[in-house]
Amino acid sequence: MANLTIVAHIHAKADQIDFVKSELEKMVAPTRAEKGCVQYDLHQDHDHPTHFMFFENWESRELWQDHSNSQHVQAYRAASEGAVESFTLHEMTQIA
Repeated sequence: MANLTIVAHIHAKADQIDFVKSELEKMVAPTRAEKGCVQYDLHQDHDHPTHFMFFENWESRELWQDHSNSQHVQAYRAASEGAVESFTLHEMTQIA
């Protein structure tokens, strides 16, 4: 079975860029240590600094769902409430 790829786009409110970035960065180390995490990389757009993107690979959808319910993800959601303009998530499978 192929890994699950997640591409998550987070758009911070313009006056909350540094705060959102800091909160997103807090999730990186604990997530990379999670069972099933193959890749978990955070990016910030050069031209649009309000735009952040996670590129993730997981051994299975079930393990990714465990991550989504983890304490550090829940803490991020609570901390960043009201600071994020939009969030979109794409579940994907690598085909080539």
